[in-house]
Amino acid sequence: MSKFDVLTIGNAIVDILARCDDSFLSENAITKGAMNLIDAERAELLYSKMGPAIEASGGSAGNTAAGLASLGGKAAYFGKVAEDQLGEIFQHDIRAQGVYYETKPQGDNPPTARSMIFVTPDGERSMNTYLGACVDLGPEHVEEDVVANAKVTYFEGYLWDPPRAKEAIREAARIAHAHGREVSMTLSDAFCVGRYRAEFLDLMRSGTVDIVFANKQEALSLYETDDFELALKKIAPDCKLAAVTMSEEGAVILRGDERLQVSAYPIEELVDTTGAGDLFAAGFLYGYTQGRSLEDCGKLGCLAAAIVIQQIGPRPQISLKDAAKEKGLI
Repeated sequence: MSKFDVLTIGNAIVDILARCDDSFLSENAITKGAMNLIDAERAELLYSKMGPAIEASGGSAGNTAAGLASLGGKAAYFGKVAEDQLGEIFQHDIRAQGVYYETKPQGDNPPTARSMIFVTPDGERSMNTYLGACVDLGPEHVEEDVVANAKVTYFEGYLWDPPRAKEAIREAARIAHAHGREVSMTLSDAFCVGRYRAEFLDLMRSGTVDIVFANKQEALSLYETDDFELALKKIAPDCKLAAVTMSEEGAVILRGDERLQVSAYPIEELVDTTGAGDLFAAGFLYGYTQGRSLEDCGKLGCLAAAIVIQQIGPRPQISLKDAAKEKGLI
């Protein structure tokens, strides 16, 4: 028996979300739709320029863990915060979602990571992230018994930015595979893929990673092509299972020679795309660890993503389990 369905590993970040227009992004040299890494000084500057903001625990893998728990899955999380106010917010929020989280906080310098997220009228989010305490995540924070008892260990590609986190991921993957478990990653964003393309491909082709999540732009970036069909043909043999999302066009699931497309769920209003990919992974992995068909996994992912983009913030504000029951998916 597995104690956990999915263990997620990521940068423990508190999101600070505010609305803005496109001119604000250009005036402040913010790359639209990307995750921009910033230092403490720029973090203070952007914070001072933000309009009314909402603080919410985020971080890609943390969002996925929260989504899994909302569906009724057993989720665990590794990620580093500091002993400060934002650290306390993050710990409270993820545990309140029902996620196992026992990574010890560490001092107050560097402080807990935060991401200033500017949401434009089209719902697109532009993230400006100060990693802070995240960079301290290392192999010593990998709890072997948790990895060994999780059906899937999932990590975010963003972890390739803080150097010691790479060691933590490789150690977690070693433990997972030694216990007959699977390892999954999300490519995180196209700019992240651009920074670590060769390493990501090696993780996939070496079998370190079994299951890959990507969106269309990330898949194109991974194979340096503008031809989406070519990218799909290339990713299929590079991993055991791939799920590629395409916004309002749904998702394509690939496993060996098997390929299927799942439609997106209709929405009433696009409010904020923050967390869409994270919640797709949550729904998909929930279905996967419950032994559901790939089609059902894709539908659960699309439903979770559709729900989160109709609200502000990346953590589900309604029960995903109830929503999935309503759609006959659970």
